[in-house]
Amino acid sequence: MKIISDSGCDLNEKIKKKLNLAMVPLSIRVDDREFIDDESLDRKELLKVMKNSEDYPKTASPSPKSFLDKYKNSEKSFVVTISSALSSTYSNAIMAKNMMMEEVNEKFIHVFDSVSASVGETLICIKLNELIDNGLTENDIVEKTNNYIKEMKTFFVLESLDNLIKAGRMSKIKGRIASVLSIKPIMGATDDGNIRLVKKTRGTKKSLSKLVDVIGEEGNIGKFKEKILGISHVNCKDRAEKLKNDIMKKYNFKDIIIVDAGGISTVYANEGGIIISF
Repeated sequence: MKIISDSGCDLNEKIKKKLNLAMVPLSIRVDDREFIDDESLDRKELLKVMKNSEDYPKTASPSPKSFLDKYKNSEKSFVVTISSALSSTYSNAIMAKNMMMEEVNEKFIHVFDSVSASVGETLICIKLNELIDNGLTENDIVEKTNNYIKEMKTFFVLESLDNLIKAGRMSKIKGRIASVLSIKPIMGATDDGNIRLVKKTRGTKKSLSKLVDVIGEEGNIGKFKEKILGISHVNCKDRAEKLKNDIMKKYNFKDIIIVDAGGISTVYANEGGIIISF
């Protein structure tokens, strides 16, 4: 059985070795520069180019062929994609599945819509790996993973509102006011994978403190001891470590992992951004 993910899945070296994922990269375009979100991506250069551009970075989903090439290498494939509300990656993975099944119908392929992104995808891949290691059947793995996705929560804190303003999701006037007042919104994923405003706070320190509170307010505390919480950061490891310590003091999670934001997460969260899932 093989686990396949798009490059929205954020990793660290330990998780890379453990999961041995087959990754399908998205691409990012800023002005006339194109970045492929794979191992060769220079995240610092991407951040620099985004900061200096007046336009919003555009992302492009992998083609169905990109997924098809991965499907050919395994008899059984579990695929995890970024939320279908944010990207056409899920539909392209499904299209590739249908193409493959027409050609070789004895293969098993299941595509999961993460209804999330970033470390949310990571946690789903970790869950899949655990279920596979436990020897469950394909149908049981699908059922348990779908239940896991339904229960999962994802939140993020933006240090910079630049990309929201450039994308037209926030007016320049509101953006300037928010910057002057040091507004650092806490955002979250909806049940259908869209983005919602959870809380408005002033200052990064207060925002991250409120984020810790939001975990208890919106999560099922009784189940935390069974769950892993993941933190993805965009070039702010110290901030992620402090957040991890603050969460550990307040809640009893099974484990807390920290991963580096890949290119797609970097576009969404921008420099200094923090994303959590559990």
